[in-house]
Amino acid sequence: MKPDLSILRDDVRAIGAYPVPSAAGMIKLDAMENPFGLPDALVVDLGARLARVAVNRYPPANPVEFKARLAHAMGVPDGMALLLGNGSDELIHLVIQACARPGAAVLSPWPSFVMYEMSARFDGCRFVGVPLAADFSLDREALLAAIERERPAVIFISWPNNPTGNLFDRATVEAVLDAAPGLVVLDEAYLPFALDTWMPQLAARPNLLVLRTLSKLGLAGIRLGYLAGDPGWIAEFDKLRPPYNVNVLTLAAADFMLDHLPLLDEQAATLRTERAHLLTALRALAGITAFDSAANFILFRVADADGVFARLKEQRILIKNVSRMHPLLAGCLRVTVGTPEENRSFLAALVTALK
Repeated sequence: MKPDLSILRDDVRAIGAYPVPSAAGMIKLDAMENPFGLPDALVVDLGARLARVAVNRYPPANPVEFKARLAHAMGVPDGMALLLGNGSDELIHLVIQACARPGAAVLSPWPSFVMYEMSARFDGCRFVGVPLAADFSLDREALLAAIERERPAVIFISWPNNPTGNLFDRATVEAVLDAAPGLVVLDEAYLPFALDTWMPQLAARPNLLVLRTLSKLGLAGIRLGYLAGDPGWIAEFDKLRPPYNVNVLTLAAADFMLDHLPLLDEQAATLRTERAHLLTALRALAGITAFDSAANFILFRVADADGVFARLKEQRILIKNVSRMHPLLAGCLRVTVGTPEENRSFLAALVTALK
C-alpha cells in the first residue's frame, strides 16, 4: 500500500529535491569547491584535534570564544555580532523566516543563487526576481522600481553573483541600500576570489547584513556559514536557530583551520591565477563566449549547451549546465576553476566536445 501524500503541501509535491549529481570517477568542476586538499602533516594534526572532541556531548549553545576568533580573523567590525549556520543555506532560511509576515516579499536580482527563491517560497513569502541586464549587470531602474512597488522585507544580492560570476556596480548597490524598506543581505560566499567586501559598511548601514561561508575557502565539507550584522538583528534571528545547529566536529575543524588561514589564502591566490589562465584559454576557442569572473568559476556560452555538457560527461568531466535556469543564461555552462591539471583536462575535453 502506498502512502497518501495528499496531506503534503502542493508546492512541495510539485518539485524535485535539490539535484546533486554523482561525481564518481569524474573530474568534479560543478560545485565551486576548492580542489586542493590539506597537506599530509596538517591532516594528521586535524585528525588528532578531532579525536579529542567529546562527540557524546552536544555542541555549546553559544560558542562565544570561537565566534570571537572567527570575527577577528574575518574582519568583522567591532560592535557587530555573528550568527553561525549549517552552511549559508540555513542562514538564508532563518533571515527569511524571521521576516515572513503574511504577504511579505523577498527580492533578488535574477538569475542568482537558487536558494534565495527556494527558501522564500518554502517560508511562505512572495519571491520577486528582477532580471539582470543582458550583460549580467544590475538594471538599476528596474531594480529600484521593483523595490518601490514590492516593498520587500529582504533583498539578497550575491557579491559576486552566482552563476554569472560578476561583481555588480557598487553605486547601484548603495542605491538599493538607500531605497530598501527592509533588510539587504550581501552574500559574499566568493570573497576569497573577489577580495571585495561590504563588511566595513555594517556599522554605517543598519539595514545591511553580510553573509559568508567557509565552503569556498576550502572547507565545504564542514558546512559552516556565518551572518554578520547589528546585534539587534542577530539576536532576533538567533531565536529561530535550531539548538545545536553547528556540530562539535565542525566547530573543532573550523577552530583548527583559523590557525592555518594563510594556507587557505595561498590556495585561493593560486585559484585566482588559474582563473585568469582558464579565462584566456576559453576565449581563445572558437564558438565560445566566456564572461569575466570575480569568483572561482567561469560562465561561458556555446551554441549547443546540452550537447557540449553531455560530451564532457562522456569524457568524465562534470561541470554545471545552467542553460535552462533563466532566459538570460540560454546556452550557458559554468565551470569551477580546478587545479592546473584539472583545468588542462577540461580544456582538452572541451575542444573535443565542441566538434
